[in-house]
Amino acid sequence: MLSFENDYSCAATPEVITRLAETAHDQYPGYGNDDICASAKAKIQQACGCPDAEIFFLVGGTQTNQVVIDSITPQYAGVVAANTGHVNVHEAGAIEFTGHKVLTLPHHNGKIDAKELEEYCATFYADGNYTHMVFPGCVYISQATEYGTLYTLAELEAIRKVCTKYDMPLFIDGARLGYALTATGNDVTLEDVARLADVFYIGGTKVGAMFGEAVVFTHGNMPQHFVTLVKQHGALLAKGWLLGLQFDTLFTDDLYCRIARHANDAADRIREVLTERGYTLTFDAPTNQIFITLDDETSERLQRHVRLGFMEKADDTHTVMRICTSWATTDEQVEQLISLL
Repeated sequence: MLSFENDYSCAATPEVITRLAETAHDQYPGYGNDDICASAKAKIQQACGCPDAEIFFLVGGTQTNQVVIDSITPQYAGVVAANTGHVNVHEAGAIEFTGHKVLTLPHHNGKIDAKELEEYCATFYADGNYTHMVFPGCVYISQATEYGTLYTLAELEAIRKVCTKYDMPLFIDGARLGYALTATGNDVTLEDVARLADVFYIGGTKVGAMFGEAVVFTHGNMPQHFVTLVKQHGALLAKGWLLGLQFDTLFTDDLYCRIARHANDAADRIREVLTERGYTLTFDAPTNQIFITLDDETSERLQRHVRLGFMEKADDTHTVMRICTSWATTDEQVEQLISLL
């Protein structure tokens, strides 16, 4: 059965698997205090154009979001996010579990708007009772968004300006950052992300790694005793070199961007056929995630042959489904899907 359900259904790129096999009998210090992690960090610093960046490797996206938001947000404050944001919808209340409320703004194709963020903060501080309310303590956005859409450079700069005005750290979730950076029409570079965000992460789990995310603090602002905070959250991997090894491999010879671009190319081919054949694209997104609104009969027919991702019900007779490509998507699989469409 074909699977276009997600971008993490295969183990890892052959390069990562080979590297893991080659080092299987080597011995390393624990918790990321090893030469491989040091090498990976140096490569990421260079790619970000930020030689002083402080980098830490974590296992998965939810752990990363929870640890970072909890460590940068005052205990009396919450995190501002789109109502469609991963931290609000698909993380089982992990942020609230740490005592931080998710403060939602309406999404616009998955994105928040800087003017609405400004209005939210201004309204909060204009309230004479704001000391009795949950402060907006940091801002969370994703690049690419949950709907595969992208913030432009101008949009990111506008959000950054509001964050600076109200003293809120900007945290960019980069679970699918590779696909964002290599998408057609994208005008945001990794250097731009490093310049504009107080902290962001480079996703590995969904972009070729077996598991792992690289958290990057770009302004000498990594919280004190961050390792201890990570461990308090149960997110510290003893075999830290396994994370460093994967990112060291992904950031060698531009592998990270090459495999992401491959997934985007496959998605572009599928999008082209969907448009030609009259399917309804739910969002105009240029990355590896394609959202289509299907009548239930068509959805059921397709899912007899291919695994798709459920997104949401559109109405009583239509469902928004996701087609997701990855580094592992082959030309043959794309053509098989096209034949089903």
